[in-house]
Amino acid sequence: MDAIKKKMEKLANETNDAEMRIARFEEIKAVNELEAEKYEEQLRVIQKKIQNMESAYDVCIEDLFNQTVKLEGMEKKAGNADSEVSALRGRLILLQENNEKQEDRLAKATLELAGACIRADQ
Repeated sequence: MDAIKKKMEKLANETNDAEMRIARFEEIKAVNELEAEKYEEQLRVIQKKIQNMESAYDVCIEDLFNQTVKLEGMEKKAGNADSEVSALRGRLILLQENNEKQEDRLAKATLELAGACIRADQ
């Protein structure tokens, strides 16, 4: 009978020890779950920040593309304006040369006319 009683006490003690270990592990589990939830919340916050940054990045890339297209258009206009300025500069030079020739012809004609007037007066 003593052997059974000792065995029963031993089983009771082992059961109590097992229950205490279970309780301790459940506490550890609860702490770990709380910590895991905290990290998951931090992860969600970081993922939202990343998503917002990606959206802002996409907007910036789109703006950059639009501005690049505008810049290319402006550069094309500037190139056309430079070509036009060069053409007008060449035309101006030709007109100035033509003007000088016409002034020389006018001066010669005036001198000839003055000479003819003097001869006619004599």
